[in-house]
Amino acid sequence: MRRPRTMTTTVIDGNGAVSGAETRRLPRIPLIDQLRGVALIAMAIYHFTWDLGFFGYIEPETATTGGWRIFARIIAGSFLFLVGVSLALGHQKGFRARPFFIRLAKVGGAALVITIATWFAFPDTFIFFGILHAIAATSVVGLLFLRLPVAVTLLAAVAAVAAPLYLRAPLFDHPALWWVGLSVNIPRSNDYVPLLPWLAPALLGIVLGKLFVASALSEQWAGLGGRTKVWWKTLLETAGRHSLAIYLIHQPLLIALVYSFSLVVPAPAPDPAVGYTKSCMRACEPERGAGFCQSFCGCTLTGLQDQKLFADLNRGAIDVTTDERITAISSQCTAKAETETDLKE
Repeated sequence: MRRPRTMTTTVIDGNGAVSGAETRRLPRIPLIDQLRGVALIAMAIYHFTWDLGFFGYIEPETATTGGWRIFARIIAGSFLFLVGVSLALGHQKGFRARPFFIRLAKVGGAALVITIATWFAFPDTFIFFGILHAIAATSVVGLLFLRLPVAVTLLAAVAAVAAPLYLRAPLFDHPALWWVGLSVNIPRSNDYVPLLPWLAPALLGIVLGKLFVASALSEQWAGLGGRTKVWWKTLLETAGRHSLAIYLIHQPLLIALVYSFSLVVPAPAPDPAVGYTKSCMRACEPERGAGFCQSFCGCTLTGLQDQKLFADLNRGAIDVTTDERITAISSQCTAKAETETDLKE
């Protein structure tokens, strides 16, 4: 008598799948989808903050500095960590090519859409290798570690974190190699998640997934997160199952909402003097110390205002590279700032 085919559910894909494998796989783990749902909420909060800055309701740098910058990295790391866990669980009985390549095509296609869309929307900071690109890349690289010992994967994770600290080289400044993450000059992008060091959380997820599969408790824990059905768990789980679709639609929706609000309640006009000082400090600090830059930027602002050049400069009526008045102000303020810095030292 033929044995019935075993109904299985893959952890990697967004949809259940039927397999004829005779060996039993772990069922889909609700907790993983719920954690992915939490990451989606965190991502939406971060993007909403970025949108508020973009439309001028808060400081434009808010989402890219301080605690918000750390928050963004935690979100990216959580997504990639869950990618690793899903890889380990989804391929525990051997590489399942069809679901893997279907998922890879979906994620890769979505990443391409993001690149094209942001190229037109933000040409100077378009997303050439963001979180979706990183998910696709770490999924492929992660396959190499599914059958390697846990210790080797852990060492590789440590190496991925250390590489950008010790192996940066001008060779990687070529745009074709920006995705690696070892360039000396960090490229500008609204979402930059290069392979190094971001391969690390995916590898750690593979380690945890493999340890979970090998654990004697894996069968008992397979339903973790789904034993008590409450509305918020169900909502998170549903979101986690459709994470790619939510990722693609949530930011255009948020931008549309904030833009619509701005038509009714416009953001306050920014102070051009404050904007100039911040821009000057950002350009100056990579070359000189904060003390010098504060003196230099304050001096140039005063000089521009005294000579009635500030308004023309703001509206682009002055070419700073050829205008002798700008050169004279810059030279005078450089000498003044250097003198003040030397006196303080």
